[in-house]
Amino acid sequence: MGAGAVGGYFGGMLARAGAPVVMIGRPAFVEAVKRDGLLLDTLQFKESVRVEAATELDAAQGAEVVLFCVKTTDTAATSQALEPLLAPNAIVASLQNGVDNMEQIRAASGIDALGTVVYVAASVPAPGQVKHVGRGDLVVGPRDARTESFAALFERVKVPCRISDNIEGELWTKLIWNCALNAISALGRAKYGQIGASDDARKVVETVVYEVLAVARAAKIQPPGLEDPKAAVAGAMKIATQMADAVSSTGQDMLRGKRTEIDSLNGYISRRGAELGVPTPVNHALYALVKLAEGRS
Repeated sequence: MGAGAVGGYFGGMLARAGAPVVMIGRPAFVEAVKRDGLLLDTLQFKESVRVEAATELDAAQGAEVVLFCVKTTDTAATSQALEPLLAPNAIVASLQNGVDNMEQIRAASGIDALGTVVYVAASVPAPGQVKHVGRGDLVVGPRDARTESFAALFERVKVPCRISDNIEGELWTKLIWNCALNAISALGRAKYGQIGASDDARKVVETVVYEVLAVARAAKIQPPGLEDPKAAVAGAMKIATQMADAVSSTGQDMLRGKRTEIDSLNGYISRRGAELGVPTPVNHALYALVKLAEGRS
């Protein structure tokens, strides 16, 4: 549901392995996939995969697993439209940026979605094409029958999927990386590797990370393994190295003149920090600058 870079990559990997997949996307995507198949240009292979594609949500009727990959700005409306189509035991997994999508989905539609953390560097250079340049793994949780079934599905198609009993902390770990790198990549028109190579950019990353961790502590969230702020900064730099050739999703959206998800990233930290009495001036500045740039696109 929402076949862009994330949905295209993970759905494409399932389809390539023989799973019956339907991708729901925009007309240009659907037309290209129906005509030429889905082109997966990955670090390991380049291959055209035949997969069903549709523009209407009705195509999700009867699905056993739904990868919910729409932009966070469309979460509420899409989940409301999806709910009447779901089979009783369908698994809906939110493969989205941000930390509060499951709550938004539940509030809007009553769907009990799985929290899922996505680590993949991918883009859509043209309709029906996915360019993969780094990682490609998932974290889901907490451990129960649904998450075990979900993880097993991806393990069968050689996509690593780890189960965590601290999925809230895992989502915040991803939020740290997104806040640290996304807006800087977008505003600086830089790949992640360029951020990692710049001393000045690294100082901004460090301050952003410290602010997010302060908000997490005030919210009583514990991102696993990041008790030491220096470890968190090192983690952000590791992501920048692993995905050195990637431009952030925020940067990709801005280049296309599309609305970004910055409200769910640095904007979320700015709002949550204000609620908890934690200053977040650098996160707020990045958020404000991206919103100004959005308004010019």
